[in-house]
Amino acid sequence: MSEKRSFRSWINHMSPARILLMFYFLAIIFSTLLLSLPIAYKPGIKIAFVDILFTAVSALSVTGLSTISVIETLSVPGYFILMIILQLGAVGIMASGTFIWLLFGKKIGFRERRLIMTDQNQTTFAGMVQLIKEIIYVVLLIELAGFLILGTYFLKYYSTIGEAYLHGLFGTISAISNGGFDITGDSLLPYSHDYFVQFIFILLIVFGAIGFPVLIEVKDYLWVKRKKRHRFRFSLFTKVTSATFAILIAVGTLFIYLMDMNHYLKGNSWHENLFYSLFQSVTTRSAGLSTLDVSLLTESNQLFMSGLMFIGASPSSAGGGIRTTTFAIVLIFLITYSRGGKSIRIFKREIHNDDFIKAVTVTLMAVFLIFLSVIVLSILESFSITEILFEVTSAFGTVGLSLGITSELTSMSKIILMILMFIGRVGVVTFLFMFKRNRGESNYHYPKEKIIIG
Repeated sequence: MSEKRSFRSWINHMSPARILLMFYFLAIIFSTLLLSLPIAYKPGIKIAFVDILFTAVSALSVTGLSTISVIETLSVPGYFILMIILQLGAVGIMASGTFIWLLFGKKIGFRERRLIMTDQNQTTFAGMVQLIKEIIYVVLLIELAGFLILGTYFLKYYSTIGEAYLHGLFGTISAISNGGFDITGDSLLPYSHDYFVQFIFILLIVFGAIGFPVLIEVKDYLWVKRKKRHRFRFSLFTKVTSATFAILIAVGTLFIYLMDMNHYLKGNSWHENLFYSLFQSVTTRSAGLSTLDVSLLTESNQLFMSGLMFIGASPSSAGGGIRTTTFAIVLIFLITYSRGGKSIRIFKREIHNDDFIKAVTVTLMAVFLIFLSVIVLSILESFSITEILFEVTSAFGTVGLSLGITSELTSMSKIILMILMFIGRVGVVTFLFMFKRNRGESNYHYPKEKIIIG
């Protein structure tokens, strides 16, 4: 009894961020055990433990980087195990656990709500349980629609109904989770000229990356009677996220095309280049699925795509990176400061100083992590800096795109990428809060003095 009490007391004194990270570590162990089952692999296939662990972390963090070929190593039961892990990573550990808890009729307490708030990057306890319910329902509804549409359409590609709908199910979950895994062996290259398939995948990727609160608000707006829609007010989060997301897609599409218009994209029709560029702009932000071989693109394009992967998806989504709102706030601050302003204003609203400090902290911490990782990998590996940077930003942004070097990395480099994938999924803020100490504010201040800056 004393041991139980001491353990419970230890848990109660842990911060929500530390408990959440502990749950993610347990989820990694659980996912690794699932992927270690013999039924997950084809007969005669043996995988090193570090590769099993890497695949588990990659799937749980919905990254898609892989040191193994999914189609050549995993069996059909292995596909379903991978889909379960992707689903778990897509909606978050606490969201999945809370939904299961609710199915058993259990009550969600104050501490659980704090964990949900931390996991979903929310700022208030209000409506946490309702938020989780709506996230699960919306995601499942979108997945059902994607599964039926793709599965039915894939009947023209595959000889059996089971194979067609298996590809439809796996593709849907991989896309909406922004997981980036595939069971074709060539990502989406087999559908590089099928614009319908690409369009459906683009929608699923955007649904998974734009942020679950945004999807819920859009759903609420559509369900409001037409006469009352003019009174509906979208939150500042939805406005900033949607605007930033759309601008990044447009800018990404334009620059990806311009940087390869005289190289890889030369000689194609306008609609081929449009979909090549558009799909890469969308998938580079968090999904990792691809309709072309990114290793054939120009080095400048690969560096630009590394920047998009660094930014990543939106908060409270299936993607990683520094997140769209962080990028928007930092960019708007730079513009505001250069013009002599001091307060950050967006859509006739002022941003809290705490949010600005958090955005700058996340950006600086992310730059430091990327910089340090690139240096370490450049020491350990013989690949070019561009290839290493691409791999590192892909891991941090939980994207999954690669220039083909993942399987050739040393065990130490794989561990570094696993750490980056983990941080990218849980978020830099949550990771930093793990080191936070519960200290009260000091009731005294030192004298202030200006120093020279810049």
